[in-house]
Amino acid sequence: MNYILFSDNARNQMLPFTFTRPLADIRLGIFTIRQRWEMYLGSKTSTLTQDYLSRRFPLVKGIDNTLINASILPDAKLIAAIQALLPNQTLVQNELLIAYRVGENDMEGDHVGSDGFENIEPVEYAETLSRVSHLMDIVNLINNSINHDYALITKGRTSMPIPEHVRVIAPENVFVEEGAKLEMAMINASEGPVYLGKKSHVMDGAILRGPLVLCDNSTIKLGAKIYGNTVIGPHCKVGGEVSDSLFFGYSNKGHDGFLGHSVIGEWCNIGADTNTSNLKNNYSAVRLWSYVENGFTNTRQTFCGTFMGDYAKCGINTMFNTGTVVGVGAQIFGAGYMKNYIPSFTFGGPSGYSTVDIEKVLATERLTHARRGLELSAEEEEILRSLYHQDQNG
Repeated sequence: MNYILFSDNARNQMLPFTFTRPLADIRLGIFTIRQRWEMYLGSKTSTLTQDYLSRRFPLVKGIDNTLINASILPDAKLIAAIQALLPNQTLVQNELLIAYRVGENDMEGDHVGSDGFENIEPVEYAETLSRVSHLMDIVNLINNSINHDYALITKGRTSMPIPEHVRVIAPENVFVEEGAKLEMAMINASEGPVYLGKKSHVMDGAILRGPLVLCDNSTIKLGAKIYGNTVIGPHCKVGGEVSDSLFFGYSNKGHDGFLGHSVIGEWCNIGADTNTSNLKNNYSAVRLWSYVENGFTNTRQTFCGTFMGDYAKCGINTMFNTGTVVGVGAQIFGAGYMKNYIPSFTFGGPSGYSTVDIEKVLATERLTHARRGLELSAEEEEILRSLYHQDQNG
């Protein structure tokens, strides 16, 4: 069976992160949505996505294909129901399309859904579903995702030993992968597990509280205070104070400053002493920018921080308002609170905003990648150019 992940209208609700990746590649815990599906299915997946993303995330068709809604998270019961589908059957729950099974000839273009297929038979799924359909879902699912992924990745395995110089509460809830380096740190895993990935590094004086994930090749800096419900994706450097937040990967928050109830994309840099507000002075629900509504919508959440798209950068002492969305490739700086919505490729700050030239964005990203011993790929550059032209042309 060939498995393909597709996005429904939840994709637009997950912007700016889905500007640069399919919904399936959103990180929730130790794993992305795709990685979790692949572990349950025991099979690789490809993606049915927007044309401008398809070169980096190509579609692979087979003779027999099962297409799965990437906004839905897998579990054993759902896997069994999907694998029991017969050709031309769809798995649905009310109006929500979960999965469908079709032949190669039924897959023309990038259309998703049952329209145009003949003899479609819907199969109703009655079990509870877990779904990612709004930006705040990433933050709200961090706790469950860490616990779920920790159990999945550590099952039947033994942790590397924790060095004696590390003070640990509830060491049975700490898993250290091979090559991880722990210096004079404190870890409290009494309220949730702590996972330290391969070649990760926890530096002196850092205080860690579970549930917490530090993915492969990432570093927690000297004296950092990392609260629970935090995921630090691969190849990140994080310092200061962090709570209830998630980093996708290859991003830096290397210095002091507070980050709370926030999501940071890939290849971002947060300047020294940057702070995010995640709670309003009057404790009211936070409004957050919606690309679907082209305006601010009520999250019905009291705690809501900053959502920063890929390749965005902010200067030292940046102050983010409660509930801020930053688009792709923005370069922001200056004294005073930033706007609650900063469009992609914005340059400047409270004293004035303009649009940064795409060539300057690409030049910065080539340097950023080179600092990691990598190159900005032609596929990444193509995506950034496409987004820039879409943005300039409305």
